Amino acid sequence: MIHLHDKTFEPFISSDEIDFAIKNMAKQMDDDFFDEVPVFIGVLNGSFMVLSDLMKHYRGMCEVSFVKMASYEGTETTNEVKQLIGLNQDLEGRTVVVVEDIVDTGNTIEELKAIFKQNKVKHLKIATLFFKPEAYKKDIKIDYVGIRIPNKFIVGFGLDYDGLGRNLADVYQLAQ
Repeated sequence: MIHLHDKTFEPFISSDEIDFAIKNMAKQMDDDFFDEVPVFIGVLNGSFMVLSDLMKHYRGMCEVSFVKMASYEGTETTNEVKQLIGLNQDLEGRTVVVVEDIVDTGNTIEELKAIFKQNKVKHLKIATLFFKPEAYKKDIKIDYVGIRIPNKFIVGFGLDYDGLGRNLADVYQLAQ
């Protein structure tokens, strides 16, 4: 058990399971992008650990960049996505892989899809380490999913509760 602010969390997903999922995602991407140079775009703050580990296992040539968006306050989604830091490179005609730590409602993905459509990308692929299918409300395809999880609030491996917990190697769920 760990305590962050006023909440208690219990172990949920081990670092070994996370590593296995990321290696599988990288292998799929190796196969899909063998003949091109994609741009991997991590969505901060949560994706920094996912993207870092993904790049350690991805064997092809690629570029890496980040955007920062926000939609959470505490343990609840605000259902409103705000772009905080935008893109600073030309992506027209490029293959872009958006890398998320977690996809739940899909609001951030929907906003990013609209932004990249304006940037005239050739292909847009979505990758997420954690996916909550029962919370997902969009028709946008998630191309690479590391681990499907129930609709629980989790912390660790980039995910936080009001700023704490991102540095944890394992993932914890809110205790009952």
